[in-house]
Amino acid sequence: MSQTVRTIAGIHILFLSAAALIACGELPVQAQTNSSGVFAADSTRELSVTVGMSTLVDTTKPIERVAVGLGDYAEATAITPTEILVNGKAAGETTMIIWEKGGARQFISLSVRPVSTLAKDRLDTIRGELETELPGQPLKVSADGTTIFLRGTVNDLNSSDRAVQIASTAGKVVNLLYVKVPPADPQILLKVRFASVDRTKSKQLGINLFTSGFGNVVGTVSTGQSSATSVGTTNTGASITTTANNPTLTAYFPGLGLGATIEALETKGIVQMLAEPNLLAANGKQASFLAGGEYPFPVVQGGASGTGPTVTIQFKEYGVRLNFIPTITPRGTIRLQVAPEVSSLDFTNAIQISGFEVPAVASRKVKTEVELGEGQSFVLGGLLDNRETETFQKIPFLGDIPVLGKFFQSISRTRTNTELIVIVTPEIVSPIPAGAPLPALNYPQPFMEPNSNIPMHTPDGKAEGARPAYAPATMPVEEFILSQQPEKPLSTGGTYGTQGDSSSSAAPPK
Repeated sequence: MSQTVRTIAGIHILFLSAAALIACGELPVQAQTNSSGVFAADSTRELSVTVGMSTLVDTTKPIERVAVGLGDYAEATAITPTEILVNGKAAGETTMIIWEKGGARQFISLSVRPVSTLAKDRLDTIRGELETELPGQPLKVSADGTTIFLRGTVNDLNSSDRAVQIASTAGKVVNLLYVKVPPADPQILLKVRFASVDRTKSKQLGINLFTSGFGNVVGTVSTGQSSATSVGTTNTGASITTTANNPTLTAYFPGLGLGATIEALETKGIVQMLAEPNLLAANGKQASFLAGGEYPFPVVQGGASGTGPTVTIQFKEYGVRLNFIPTITPRGTIRLQVAPEVSSLDFTNAIQISGFEVPAVASRKVKTEVELGEGQSFVLGGLLDNRETETFQKIPFLGDIPVLGKFFQSISRTRTNTELIVIVTPEIVSPIPAGAPLPALNYPQPFMEPNSNIPMHTPDGKAEGARPAYAPATMPVEEFILSQQPEKPLSTGGTYGTQGDSSSSAAPPK
């Protein structure tokens, strides 16, 4: 009798030792079956329950028996052949063992947590604040110690941030929220009008006197402003040569050997320029437009030691340029960062470098930030420039003689008037509906018919076998934030055709 008791006690001690080793991780999850069948597919798990709360444990096989190490902490009741109801009674830790059909067992480390009234009150407060601040958005809050789990679906990222801020008052927040995918960003069309008028008016008046021989004197009198008349002597007499680029009136009296040239010029010029670039961009994205070209200019660079300087060719852009970033404000207005520019080549102020004529660039640019409603217009820049230049030349003493002094004077007067206006008008636009006619130019001559009648495009979503585009209704917050990050800058390959300077070392695309 006592021998039997000792044997049973030894088996019981063996069970407890094996359970303790498995719980401590010194035995593998799956143990090999011995000859007596004591160990068969054993496994360990962890379970947590709060005092006064219940939880269900599911098994894959029918249950034969279940036991809790310390019944003062928790109790376990088999509800169905594969479900066990565990009730928390007192705070502490113990072990629950489940015997399944076939000899497999599960050793569960059971942790019973105390009831925290303060934590429960905080969760209730957080739930109330979330319902007040984010109505109509289903949110769930749960806690594990000092960690707050936030689940549900919010309308936008701002709602997600506010929910995290509210929940963070109770501890560390794990954001498991989903956000609704918003519709596409609105497209903004910016219309810019450059209106420029340059007017020039000039007058020139000058008199040159010359003589072919008054006594033995040959000479001319000129103020130097207009074309001069050269007088010389030859074997046959005096030689008179008059060169003038402007309209000139020449009079010569052979009997007196005296002559005069009157140079008078009046010019009027007008230059009108109107540029109307229209550019489309998404909300908050930058757009750039250039209608013009690039001109080459030489750049002298110092060579290496022992070698002379080298000349390389670089390119500068000119023309009508427009850079802007539109942003729709919460007020419904459009805030614009806009920088329009008009530039042209100025050969009047060109310079010569090693036989190359390098033109200057005349530019007019504006860079500002404004805010206006859809369809409204602003005059970003206005320029009214009036200039008058007068040059008066005379010969001393002779030019001061009354009446006759006019023959020894010359005058040049130039007047310049420049007017420039830059007007911007933003509009929120929508894409052209599918199937609607597209805008087209009126070509003077029709093009040749194509060789193929097959449309040169990939099948759309309506074509047979086409895969429809996937557009989820919601997605995790972190994925949505990644999708909203700006794209990488567009690269055109090398330095050819990019903004700013470009070197001739880069070959143009073929």
